[in-house]
Amino acid sequence: MTKTHVVKVEELTSRQLDELGDAADLAIKDGGGFGWLQPPPRQIQEVYWRGVLLVPERTLFLGLLDGVVAGSVQLVRPTRQNEAGATRCTLQTFFVAPWARGHGLARALVAAVEEEGRGEGFEVMNLDVRESQEAAIQLYESFGYECWGVEPLYAKVDGRWISGRHYTKLLNDVGEA
Repeated sequence: MTKTHVVKVEELTSRQLDELGDAADLAIKDGGGFGWLQPPPRQIQEVYWRGVLLVPERTLFLGLLDGVVAGSVQLVRPTRQNEAGATRCTLQTFFVAPWARGHGLARALVAAVEEEGRGEGFEVMNLDVRESQEAAIQLYESFGYECWGVEPLYAKVDGRWISGRHYTKLLNDVGEA
């Protein structure tokens, strides 16, 4: 039986870093990159992932499938000087490697980042996604995220513009978005 697990990480082991890079490479090649269109050199990725852990406003979650890193997501908090937006957080850099899809890991990652956001007292979670990422859009909408806008010039892929969708969700079912 396949086992999925999500962990919040404060430091990355060499093994986790290698597995995270492998999973990210495959997700990027499959069109699920989080800003990257082609996998960057591994050294660039390693600097990026280690850097995520240094940013106080970011929390990294790893999705494991049978103990192997197969995906990730980040909770991004507003900067300290953003008092007006202090109750909003953002879901970013979310992916699951193609070989690990279909086991509930994507749902577990989204649930983990939402739980962390709620636990920290955030009221709203925002995210954005390329319109071409249909599976991710279906997942977000199944979690109750509402599309509030479409950005026609969101990302340029292979010389053509792809729209992006912006989503929001109340985390505590209080107030209005």
